Amino acid sequence: MAAGSAAERRRRLGRLSALSVYRQAAAAGRPERPRAGSKWAKARPRRGGAGGGGPKPKAPPEPSASAPVSRVEQAKAPAHSPEAKRQRGTAEGSGEGGGVAGLLRRLGQLDDSRQRAAELFRWLLAPVSPVEFVRRHWERAPLLLRRGDPGYYAGLFSTAEFDAALRGGGVHFGSHLDVTSYAEGVRETHNPSGRALPAVVWDFYQNGCSLRLLSPQTFSDTVWRFLSILQEHFGSMVGANTYLTPPGTQGFAPHYDDIEAFVLQLEGKKHWRVYSPRVDAEVLPQFSSANLTQAELGEPMLETVLEAGDLLYFPRGFIHQGDCLPDAHSLHITVSSYQRNSWGDLLEKLLPAALHMALEEDVEFRQGLPMDYLGYMGVANSDKVDARRTAFMEKVQSLIKKLVDYAPIDAAVDQRAKSFLHDCLPPVLTQSEKLQSVYGFPARWQDGGPCNVDILMTKDTEVRLLHHGIIRLCNEEAGVMLYYTTENSRVYHKEEPKFLELGPEYIDSIEFLLSSYPNHISVDALPCATLEDKISLATLLFEKGILTTKKPLVKI
Repeated sequence: MAAGSAAERRRRLGRLSALSVYRQAAAAGRPERPRAGSKWAKARPRRGGAGGGGPKPKAPPEPSASAPVSRVEQAKAPAHSPEAKRQRGTAEGSGEGGGVAGLLRRLGQLDDSRQRAAELFRWLLAPVSPVEFVRRHWERAPLLLRRGDPGYYAGLFSTAEFDAALRGGGVHFGSHLDVTSYAEGVRETHNPSGRALPAVVWDFYQNGCSLRLLSPQTFSDTVWRFLSILQEHFGSMVGANTYLTPPGTQGFAPHYDDIEAFVLQLEGKKHWRVYSPRVDAEVLPQFSSANLTQAELGEPMLETVLEAGDLLYFPRGFIHQGDCLPDAHSLHITVSSYQRNSWGDLLEKLLPAALHMALEEDVEFRQGLPMDYLGYMGVANSDKVDARRTAFMEKVQSLIKKLVDYAPIDAAVDQRAKSFLHDCLPPVLTQSEKLQSVYGFPARWQDGGPCNVDILMTKDTEVRLLHHGIIRLCNEEAGVMLYYTTENSRVYHKEEPKFLELGPEYIDSIEFLLSSYPNHISVDALPCATLEDKISLATLLFEKGILTTKKPLVKI
C-alpha cells in the first residue's frame, strides 16, 4: 500500500523512474546492452608465469536440473536440536556464535582442506547425509529442506551487504548486475550502461524490478570463503549469483539450466515451481534453455514457498520459476556447480587426442579408404544390402574399438584439472595459515630500507602444501607444468592460468608433497638429488604461496 502510494506521488510530480527512462530510450531505438623412463617428460626448470592454452569454459549462469522423477524428498531439521546446533557450528559454550560465521571459524580449525570441504557440504545438506543425497538426488531429483531456522545462513550475504557493494562503487550494470522483470509472459532486461549507483538501482527495485548480482564472491569475503572451500569437494567450479526480488513480482521466465543448483533462501520468502524435464534431450542438458512460456510447462512436480534457512536443490534440466508473494521481499543465493563436467565433456578432449596418437603410431589408421566407397556408402545408400557396406561398417567399428588403446585418459583428465584450476577461486587463508605463509611474511620498509626480506629455508624447515587442491602436474609438449591457484583472481578468468615449468629432478618432490598432505615434512625429506635443489624448490613454492611452514620463518 505504501509502495503504491509512493509510486502515485512520483507520477503526480511528473518524475520519471529509471525504468521508464530506460523504456523510453529503448522505444527511441537505442539497443539493449548485450548480456553478458619416467611417466613425466623431461623439461628444463624455469620460473613460470602466465601461460597455458585450450578453450576457456564459460562462466556459470544461475539455477539448474536432471532426470525425471515424480518424487521430491522433503526434510525438516529441528531448529534447536543438538544436531542442528552442531551443524551451525554453535557448539554450546564455545562462544563461536551461530550461522555461517561460526561455521567458517569451526572449519578453519580443521587441518585438512579436504575435510573442510566435506564438512561444509555436510552442513549445506543437513539433516540429509551426503551419501543419501548422492544416492537419491544428485543428477536425479530435487531436494527440499525445510529447516525452520531463519538464522541458518546468517552472515553469508544480506541486503545490507548488497547495498554496501553498490555504495562501494565497483558494481557495473551487465558485468556485475542485471536488472530484470517478468510480467504478462514477457521477460525483460533493463540494464543501463556504466556504474550501478544506489539511487538508480533502488529506483529500479522500487518499481518492481529484480536485481541479480553476478558472482557476489567478488564483493563478499564470506561468499568467497564459502565457495573456495566448497569447490574442493566438487572438483568442479563452484559459482554463485544472488537474487533480490520485490514483493509480488517475478524477475525471470521459466527455464532450465546447465548446472546443478542449490538455492539458499537468505531473507524473506519465495514461491517456487519446479517441473520435470519434458523429453529425454532435456535430461542433464549441456546447455541452458531459452525462456519458456507458461503454456509449454504442464503441471509442476514441486510447488513450495522457501523461507529463510530453507534449501532447494534441483539438477540441470529441471525447469523452474520463482516469484515473490505480496507480503515479503526475497533474497536468495544460488550456488552452482558441474557446468560442462560430464563424461561427454571428458571425451571431447580425449577422443581427438586418441585419434592423433593412433594416426602417429598405427599404420592401419593411415591406410586409404576403398576407391569405390562413395558408390555404396552415404545416406542415399543406407537402405541397400551390399557386402561392401557390411565390410566397411565392420572396419570402422574395429578401428573405433582399437582407438581405446591409444586414449591418453590420464593426460585428458589432467587437462580438465588444469581448466578447473583456472576456474577456481583463490584460496582463503585462516589466520594461522597466513602467519605461516608468504602472505604473512613480515618483509616491510623500516628505518630507511627494507627489512625481513630474506626467506631463509634450511634442511630442517618443516613445510606442507597450503591446501590439497591448489596444484596439478600436467605433462605437456613443452615439459611438465605445475599449475596452481594461489594467484587466481576473485573475478572469473581475470588472470591467465598460472604455472611453473619444472625439470625432471623436481617431479618426485611435488608428488611427495601431495601424498604427505596434510602432514608437514622437512625440506631435507624432499626427494631431490641435492640439498641445494631441495631448498631451491621449497623457497620457490613458498614464494608462490603454495607451501606453508610449520612455524613462521621470522619471529616478530
